Amino acid sequence: MRVSVVTVSDSCHAGTRTDESGPKLVELVDKSLRVNATVNEGSPTVVPDDVTAIRNALLESCKNSDLIITTGGTGFSKRDVTPEATLEIIERRCSGLEIAMHLGSIKITPMAALSRAIIGIHGSTLIINMPGSVKAVKECWETVEPILNHAIELLKDTDDGSEHQRMRR
Repeated sequence: MRVSVVTVSDSCHAGTRTDESGPKLVELVDKSLRVNATVNEGSPTVVPDDVTAIRNALLESCKNSDLIITTGGTGFSKRDVTPEATLEIIERRCSGLEIAMHLGSIKITPMAALSRAIIGIHGSTLIINMPGSVKAVKECWETVEPILNHAIELLKDTDDGSEHQRMRR
């Protein structure tokens, strides 16, 4: 699977803060023993907390990605607009994955309830919003990692149903 990472942060985009969560996501994908993935060159892309900039980065990344993971912009502040940008382009929302990711994080800290992360599908690309901290990115990755191969197979229509049958046994 081809993966793009998008960091959403005004300060990282302006160069006043170093992006740590985007590179952490790239590392987690690269080192995964569960996900057969290649991170696209140029990841992470860093964009400001702006709906248009986020939407454009997502649409551009959809052209060559099976999976896009965003980090940042999912909280309660007025500048946190990653979910709104994601909702503008997804065709189907993946509420089960959203719930799983939120529950996994809430088990670690009640503050995870403040995340407004969205997961959805644009065409045949899965888009996952994650919070902006390195710790939260790692926790969210651990929740979705075991599911991603099968999810992408389903989106590519390459799955013959055998995995689903194994999961039901």
